[in-house]
Amino acid sequence: MPSTAKHAFVTGATGFLGCNLVEQLAERGWKITVAYRDPARFEALRRWDVAGVECDLLDLGGLTAALPEGVDAVFHLAADLTMWARYGSRQLRTNVDGTRNAVAAAERKGAKRFVFASSWNSWGYRAGDPPLTEDTPQRGNTSPVLYDRTKLAGELIVKQAAAEGLPAVILNPCHIVGRYDSRNWGRMIRMVHERRLPGVPPGSGVFCHAEAVAAAHIAAAESPEAAGNYLLPGPAASYVEVIALVGRVAGRKVPKRALPAWLFRAVAHLQNAAGDLRGREPDLTPQTAHIVLAHGRVASDRAEKELDYRSPDLEFMVRDCYDWMKRAGVLKD
Repeated sequence: MPSTAKHAFVTGATGFLGCNLVEQLAERGWKITVAYRDPARFEALRRWDVAGVECDLLDLGGLTAALPEGVDAVFHLAADLTMWARYGSRQLRTNVDGTRNAVAAAERKGAKRFVFASSWNSWGYRAGDPPLTEDTPQRGNTSPVLYDRTKLAGELIVKQAAAEGLPAVILNPCHIVGRYDSRNWGRMIRMVHERRLPGVPPGSGVFCHAEAVAAAHIAAAESPEAAGNYLLPGPAASYVEVIALVGRVAGRKVPKRALPAWLFRAVAHLQNAAGDLRGREPDLTPQTAHIVLAHGRVASDRAEKELDYRSPDLEFMVRDCYDWMKRAGVLKD
């Protein structure tokens, strides 16, 4: 590794988006240091030239010690994505306190850039809302979904630090689809593959490719002018269309019509109750239902103009995720 290589410090590197980011940083010759908690999950990153430091995001002293002095960019991707109320306090600590610690550590160690992976959820999208742009007022703090509230709270921490001099930028991807995912939209693909999809929600969403989102993070780190929020959209589709596409890719029959919203909510509550009894997070919860019953829309090209962001079509994203899940043994025939 040449001494002139840029140095990245990544939290959440063992996650779905984190793996995509590490992969691209390595391809571009960055020196990479990652913070991790689970040594077993860190092993998956060893295919790339990565240095790892075991530490807890909630331990400010340990995190600060792990962060090298004067890194070119801190990529803060670590987040708790749960949609199960039982894990709410854990999510609050990770997404809010963890972000506060990541910002403080970056400030203490003189990081040159701080790139925060947030979400379009921080806008708290509601039925009937106009398409989102970066200028749309954010209302995630009023959402019934805790994840939405915690992501906006994290953004406010980053924006306060930026106002005080930290060179920071916030990226807001929509529904991310792509390889290395077995838990998020990969969970839906698995349910279709295993023929246990409980039904199709009547909502719609905006989808973006994990590889394109990771590339946008690097572009934000490398652009001195990048600042504020960048929505990262892609193709919009109803969930009926998405599930039909997954069915074609997986070779499975899927419902052709969406369930009524009231019935989908009822299924979510039933699965949530069963998860509570078993002590295991269900695939579908009331918070998940709230998100997928919405009709999210985005009308922003700021990332295209300023970060050269591009997202491929939805079939490419789904196939990328499905093919990886097959190779990784996540999907069993």
